[in-house]
Amino acid sequence: MRLFCLLIATLLLGLVVGLPRTAASQTTSPYNVVVPVTDVSDAQRSQAFSTALGQVLARVSGGQDLSGKAGYANAMQNAGGIVKQFQYQRGEGNPPSLTLSVTFDQGAVQRLVTQMGATTAGVKPPLLLVVKGVDGNILGKEDLGALGDAVNKHGYQVSYADPSQLPDLGKLESADPAAMSAIARLYQTGLVLVGELHANGADWTLISSGQAQHWNAQGNSEDSMFADAGKGATDRLSQALNVIGAGTVDGKLWVSGLHSAMDYADLLATLRADPSVQKVSTLGGQDDGVLLAIKAGAPLDGVAANLAAGGRLMQGSSHDGADVSLRWLH
Repeated sequence: MRLFCLLIATLLLGLVVGLPRTAASQTTSPYNVVVPVTDVSDAQRSQAFSTALGQVLARVSGGQDLSGKAGYANAMQNAGGIVKQFQYQRGEGNPPSLTLSVTFDQGAVQRLVTQMGATTAGVKPPLLLVVKGVDGNILGKEDLGALGDAVNKHGYQVSYADPSQLPDLGKLESADPAAMSAIARLYQTGLVLVGELHANGADWTLISSGQAQHWNAQGNSEDSMFADAGKGATDRLSQALNVIGAGTVDGKLWVSGLHSAMDYADLLATLRADPSVQKVSTLGGQDDGVLLAIKAGAPLDGVAANLAAGGRLMQGSSHDGADVSLRWLH
């Protein structure tokens, strides 16, 4: 048995008790949304508040569609009542674009979700957009507005790739562990949408839980292809990540790729920061892996998918005695 197992034993005796339950902070608040407006009139501002609240509710509920819930329509009509602050912003262009940045009261939003009979969930990490234009260059934020809007409408945040801060795209599209580890370090996410535009279509790859899904689509314009891609990506993400449990689930989780006691401590902190994980205990370790007993409020495959979305974990090889297996990324 390797030295790592001895380090685990040391942690079990003392360090584990003091592990923090807080997740890493995000640079953008899930309660803030920027929406386009045509002018500064009361009517436009009221409509912007409603649009923004719809996106925030989807984010905070983990991507659930709440539009059919009792009280949703009334919440949209009175969205301005829970706005914490708002600010108009003018962009570049002729004429210049106009947007409204809206921030909602966190407690009020969470109460709304609960009143609608839904559950508040951990806000999903952003979906990193890596899209090559027809000229082969990586498109920036200013070129991906329609794609970002389509993703936002379904309750997910986005981040944009820096062409100078990307691993090899071929390895990224195949969900290579080293490439995914680099993405996690640079962009703090395990969700990536890779696209390549052609004259009348596009190829898309969605990476989630360390697995790649590929599809292609045709379109008459970039905006229509981006809208379809945004919906297609978020539909796939929601199917994997928005798993709501009806009761408590007990099971065993195997995590490999742990090279030090610090990796082990970080793993436990990551698990405890997930709102669906109720209890974690260590059953044993072997080589670079550890077997954990998990009590969760959702099926373990859904819990594992959400853990991998954060970027520090990806799907691992099956292990005897474990219901699900993950791999720790460095």
